[in-house]
Amino acid sequence: MNDIRHLLGTELPVIQAPMAGVQGHALAVAVCQAGGLGSLPCAMLTPAAMHAELGALAAQTDRPYNVNFFCHAPPQPDPARQAAWLAALAPCYDALGLVPPAAAAGPGRVPFSAEALQVLQTFRPPVVSFHFGLPGPALLAPIKGWGATVLASATTVAEALWLADHGADAVIAQGLEAGGHRGHFLGNGLGDDLSEQMGTLALVPQVVQALGGRLPVIAAGGIADAAGVAAAKALGAAGVQVGTAYLLCPEATTSAVHRAALQSEAARHTTLTRLFTGRPARGIVNRFIRELGPMNPAAPAFPLAAAAVAPLRERAEAQGSGDYSPLWAGQNASGCRAAPAGEITRALAAGW
Repeated sequence: MNDIRHLLGTELPVIQAPMAGVQGHALAVAVCQAGGLGSLPCAMLTPAAMHAELGALAAQTDRPYNVNFFCHAPPQPDPARQAAWLAALAPCYDALGLVPPAAAAGPGRVPFSAEALQVLQTFRPPVVSFHFGLPGPALLAPIKGWGATVLASATTVAEALWLADHGADAVIAQGLEAGGHRGHFLGNGLGDDLSEQMGTLALVPQVVQALGGRLPVIAAGGIADAAGVAAAKALGAAGVQVGTAYLLCPEATTSAVHRAALQSEAARHTTLTRLFTGRPARGIVNRFIRELGPMNPAAPAFPLAAAAVAPLRERAEAQGSGDYSPLWAGQNASGCRAAPAGEITRALAAGW
């Protein structure tokens, strides 16, 4: 239980965090080939795109890899709230010389479904991970049936215990420092109440103690180098999951404006914001966050906020600006460097 390598079948106890929007199969392959567990995020992929990405991943590595999905409950569209959101965004559209859309597009991020399972069964990946809880028994049973290891994120002790009782094989203890979306799924289920959220140093040992050896615990959040990995191990973690450190790798698809922000002083100031998707996620503070406030209540429920922000992001990035981009990053970007993903993976593992 004290080393995730035995469960994952990897050479190194390092998992590359799945990061939708800034990576494809190339990053996952590079981490796998270096001995870690590469991850492919699928929440923003159509079934056809998922099939293509999984095909490329499976063709380029014979080592274990992870495929990641979201498990949120799709919200009911709320026309009044959508209208309020477009009204809140009107000054932003004016600033960029754009006209607000008459109606929002689709959600952009979808939960794990029977259609996704059908694609997954073709490849039978050795590891499948979930964010925002776990899918129901009917969707989870086939995955367990082909022998896949199931990982899932917990942001509280209660969530870790829930995951242990509902089919997870290991728990990813996601500290408050972590970049991207919080994995919060209990409570109001939306992640808006952050009062129970803890930093990694507080969360990991409490989850380890609460689980009492039932499942291995993977530390995530604020781990950027070998020293951070060593600290996680000392706290009882069986491995680590790292995301931000990989964002500048050549194998990542991180945008030019995002890369520039990560290499600037701006990366020192991150915050949790619901502006970009409707659910709290950590990113570098930019103009959009400063002007509207990071937790603006006008933003529609996850993931419906994203569609109306997309034109702002597209126009600003075309002008070389990240003012309206989700610049996802954790609180510790010190280990984020423009080096091959394999090199980053091995450097992290040196702390174990």
